[in-house]
Amino acid sequence: MTIVTVFNQKGGVGKTTTALNLAAALARRGCQPYGIDLDPQAHLSAVTGVMANSGNDTILSLFQHNRTLRELVRVSPTSGIGIIPAHMELSKIDTMFGKGYDIVNMLNANLRGEKFNDENTPVMIDCCPLIGVLSLNAIFACDCLIIPVSADHLSAKGAIQIEKTLKALEPVLKRRVNRRYLLTRFDGRRSMAWEVLKILEERFGAEVCRTRISENVSLAESPAYNKTIFEHAPHSRGAQDYETLLDELLAEGFIDAPALARDERQNIVN
Repeated sequence: MTIVTVFNQKGGVGKTTTALNLAAALARRGCQPYGIDLDPQAHLSAVTGVMANSGNDTILSLFQHNRTLRELVRVSPTSGIGIIPAHMELSKIDTMFGKGYDIVNMLNANLRGEKFNDENTPVMIDCCPLIGVLSLNAIFACDCLIIPVSADHLSAKGAIQIEKTLKALEPVLKRRVNRRYLLTRFDGRRSMAWEVLKILEERFGAEVCRTRISENVSLAESPAYNKTIFEHAPHSRGAQDYETLLDELLAEGFIDAPALARDERQNIVN
């Protein structure tokens, strides 16, 4: 299965919403996904009902005490997703450890070393909106990257900046990270939404997801109830959009789930 990092250097674009609901969509189809919260604000942890009492219950403990990732996993009481939670103490990690290669590659080394993502366990990593030790760990560890971009011009400019950042990292990574740009908060009644879509398609071509996440009240309010969109409003447009997004990513092989992808290709044929 695939390690997916959800990242954008701009806040408020739907990173946590995307990481959470893609994991939930996979869980609904019989996978056993993990979510790793690397944002000191701990929104993913809060929504899934898995809050850390201190930094010792987070990835910080991996760096400080060499605790295994499996020790840190806690199962969400609502969604059943295995979560490694975050805590505000994660904000100290840059000053504590710096940005040497061994530090920014630590999550990757442990995910692979523990064989954390076997064929039945995709991993979704939610990041803070900053390029620091935590986000670099997420980028180094991932098989692929989803970049949510809300349907406004500042977000479009931010997406172009992210492309520059990723290109600058390629000599260190020794690869080009497979990525998709996901348009969120899309309202087809607004001309700006279509303008932003055009900018992304002209700049990034086939790397722009065909699926767009619509502006949706249920999707916006579901975190207030500490629920995924499928728990809060399973028949809403938001739920439909994330199911469709997962179908697209599976059919393209962006998320490697062989059995699910076969089912999706069969659905397309039929």
